[in-house]
Order: sequence, then C-alpha cells, then structure tokens
Amino acid sequence: MARAAAAVPGRPGKAAGQDATPPLVRTLNWTANNVVADDAMIATLRQLAVRALTLFGVLLAVLILLVVSLGATGFSDDLLEAQVIEEVRAFRQAQTNIEDPAALEEAAEKRRAELERFYGLDRPWYTRLPAAVGRVLTLDLGEARSLRTQEGSTKVADIVLERLPYTVLLLTTSSVITAVVGLFVGVRMATRVGTRLDRAVAYFAAISFAVPAWWLGILLILVLAFQLDLLPASGMYSVPPPDGRWERLLDLGHHAILPILTLVPVSVGPYIYTVRTMTVTVAQEDHVQLARAKGLPESQVTSRHILRVAAPPIVTGLILGLAGSLSGSILVETIFGWQGMGRLYFDAVSGAADEAVIVALTFVFTLLYVVARFILDILYVLLDPRVRYG
Repeated sequence: MARAAAAVPGRPGKAAGQDATPPLVRTLNWTANNVVADDAMIATLRQLAVRALTLFGVLLAVLILLVVSLGATGFSDDLLEAQVIEEVRAFRQAQTNIEDPAALEEAAEKRRAELERFYGLDRPWYTRLPAAVGRVLTLDLGEARSLRTQEGSTKVADIVLERLPYTVLLLTTSSVITAVVGLFVGVRMATRVGTRLDRAVAYFAAISFAVPAWWLGILLILVLAFQLDLLPASGMYSVPPPDGRWERLLDLGHHAILPILTLVPVSVGPYIYTVRTMTVTVAQEDHVQLARAKGLPESQVTSRHILRVAAPPIVTGLILGLAGSLSGSILVETIFGWQGMGRLYFDAVSGAADEAVIVALTFVFTLLYVVARFILDILYVLLDPRVRYG
C-alpha cells in the first residue's frame, strides 16, 4: 500500500508537478544557458566579420587584376594617349590668335607635355595603380571618354545610374518570374516523380537549357513583331515617344514584354529542374520519413521538413541570379536595342573603348556579387539550423 506523504509541521508540502529545483540552481542554469547563447552569437558575428573581410579581399583582388591587365597590355596607355591627342588637337584649333606655325607647334608641344604629366604618361603604368584602385574604392568612378547620358553628362556614376533602372525592369523582372514559376512547379513536380508530367517537365528543362537566348529573341522578333505585329521589335520607346510621364512608363513596359518573353523561357526550365531535384533529394531523407510516420499533414511535412532543409541551395541560386541580373545581358539587350547595363558594357569594350567605364562596371558587378554572397551567409544561419559558425 502506498504511504501517503505526511506534511512536516511548519513546512508546507510540494504540490504535484511543482519544480523541486532550488532557486539558486535554477538561477545558475539560466545564467549558463545565456552564456552559451551569447558565446554562440559572438562566434557567429566573428565568423561573419571574417567572411566580410574575405569578400572585401576578393573585391580588391578583382579590381587590382583588372587594372594590372589593362596596364600591362598597354591598353590603358593607348587610351590615355588617344585622349591626349584629341585634347591637343582641340587646343590647336582654339589658338586662333597664334599665326606663327613654329610658335603654335611649340605651344602645342608644351600642352602635350602638361597633359602627359596630368594623366601620368610620363611615368610607368604601375605607378598609377594605387591611385586608380583608390579612386574606384572611394566610388570616384571618374568620367567616360566617349559615352554620355541622355542629358550629356560624362560622369560614369551618372551613366551607370541612368542604365541600371532599365536593367532592373528587364532582367530582374524576368528573374523574379523565373523564380516564382520555378519554385511553384519544381515543388509540385517533386511530389509527382516518374509521372508523365514529370518527364515532360524534364524534357522542357533540357530544351530550355539548350536554346540560346539570342536565337529565341530573333525568332520571337520575326514572329511576334514582324509577322503578327503584336509587339515592337526593338528599342525602349516609340518614335516619337509619348509626352506624359505615365504614358512613357506604359510605353516602356510595352517594349519590355518581348525581351522578357525571351529571357524567361531560357531560364525557367533549368530552375524548375534544380528545385525539383533538391526537393526530391531532401524528401528521401530519414527525418522526412519520420515526420510522415508520425502522421503529420503533408503540407506541414513539405513546408517544415523538406523546404526548410532544401532552402539554402535554392536561395543561393535565387540571390545570385538576382545579383547577376543587375549586370544585364549583353546579347539580349543588344538584339532588342535595350539601353541597360549589358549594352553599356558592350559599348564600353567595342568601338572607341572606354577604360573608366570598363573598370567602373567591373567594380559594380563584383560588388553586387560580394554583397549577395554576404547576404547568403546570413541567410544560411537563419534558414538552416544545422549551420553553425565557430
């Protein structure tokens, strides 16, 4: 027979389920748990700081290698020499008050010497390296030699800021559409492995990956622009452009439809297959089978036990894809006459090459990648509890 617990006089008995741990022990346990959590947070922040410094080193290395390649090959000196020649020619034409040819030639040679000292052509190219890298790192992107904004500004920063919104409208919009469709269809296909629909999507992904964007763009121009006359073939605005602000915005969106229809089909197939493969791989792991054995709803199993684990690689492709979209697409923007970042890079390296724009765009593109990588490092900690720094 169980013996009833007798209350000791002066000491009230413990209620059923009440914690019998002394207050001092509970306080010590709470303090220890907080110390462990603080140590983990400090270790995480320390590792993130190390990653930030490492990525900054990558940015600096890319910038130095670019400047070295331009200088060692003589490309930079050739561009600066051409700039000096043009300014000397303009100086000659402006000196209308000098009638003596010898005096004019002497003044022109003096002006040439001043310009060569100004541009550093009287020194070896590697002596200009620290100053060039420092200017770019402080966001002093300089002035373009041949490119201009619509208002006529030669500042590289103004040129980049003018072209960037057009690339965001075109490339980033197509990337977002690709991501949304890829996530929706890819997750659905992961639950229908081996079906006819799954095989059809796999064939579509292979074709989508193999089709060149420029070829599809030309085909859509021939069909939708020339044959059916449904969409404009190229350009960003009608001729003449609309006067009103909203009318211009709608006209810009109308011209963006055909390039977006070109970019989405060639990128959505591989993304669907990537999401489907990642989801199927995670769905076969033991913890997913255990969750289903417990009788959890399939929606909960998919959201908490499959997508949560498959999220890091999927988010990696999404973030890097969005960052890469800001750099533009040289072929697509050239085919459709779209004045974005890709077309800007093409204009900077072809024809009258512009060193300042080349260096600035390479710096911007690398900076976008570095920022995207650092964002991914932070998201990994939030998305995947298995990831620990330290």
